[in-house]
Amino acid sequence: MKDKLHVHHEQRALTFALYGVVFFVALALGFALLTNSDAILFDGIYSLIAFCVALLTLRVAKLAERPDDDKFHFGYTAMEPTLNLFKSLFIMVACVYALTEAAKRLLAGGTEAAYGLAVLYGAIATLGCFTVSVLMHRVSRQYRSDLVQVESRTWFVDGLLSAAVFLGFLGAWYLENSPWAEWAPLVDPILLIAIVLCALPIPLGILRDSLREIVNMAPPEAVVEDIKARLLATLAEVDYDHVELRVTKRGRNTYLLVHVVVSEAFSIRTVAELDSIRRTSERALVSWNPEIVMDMLFVRDRKFAC
Repeated sequence: MKDKLHVHHEQRALTFALYGVVFFVALALGFALLTNSDAILFDGIYSLIAFCVALLTLRVAKLAERPDDDKFHFGYTAMEPTLNLFKSLFIMVACVYALTEAAKRLLAGGTEAAYGLAVLYGAIATLGCFTVSVLMHRVSRQYRSDLVQVESRTWFVDGLLSAAVFLGFLGAWYLENSPWAEWAPLVDPILLIAIVLCALPIPLGILRDSLREIVNMAPPEAVVEDIKARLLATLAEVDYDHVELRVTKRGRNTYLLVHVVVSEAFSIRTVAELDSIRRTSERALVSWNPEIVMDMLFVRDRKFAC
């Protein structure tokens, strides 16, 4: 489990993101009224969805720190990939909705709006969203938080949508004051379609990773091999014929089930010696990754390790 300092920073980052969402929802809805822009209105709706999900994220982050109990024998960390799954679906629905609305506006001849104010909104929103995304990413890397990492990706997608609004209205504002003014209303929906198509792989990636954890798939092979190499290094003084390692990731925790098939030369006088071997291995792995949880079993018959 994470120490209290890590939990504190995770909670603080998620709370900061929550306040950020409130600010951007108010900003978008206000500018939508001033500019009569459907694109800005959608950006506000997307931020409102992010606000609702952020409330759930904060709640799940607190639950994930609870110890196991009679209802959840393996703790509450399994809620994290479930939340991330729903979050990715929310983002995908928002992107598909934006794509559909942009196509409708394009077929209808584009969007007329107060382009000057829209450019100002786009600049503020784009800079703000990408700034929050970078801050969230740094916290997630430093404290190994999947929740904060997904929050970072969510803000990045929001930043892309805001960038589409900014670039679209910047182009429309330029065209409006040029000989090609009749093309100005078409710029926004075209750019919005392009940005949404570029943004879709992000929630799809979150969806894939969340599903892997929910169905208890092993992490990527490179991760498993790295863990195995570190584990075997801790067992250098043990007489064994084979080590069978199974790895699964549930939210912030990486769970290891280790079967050590000991050799005939292996001998102990007390069970405490087995505890000592496990304690040494666990201490080394946890110092590398604090979210590792390990069970180690010692067997002589290899079929028990299959």
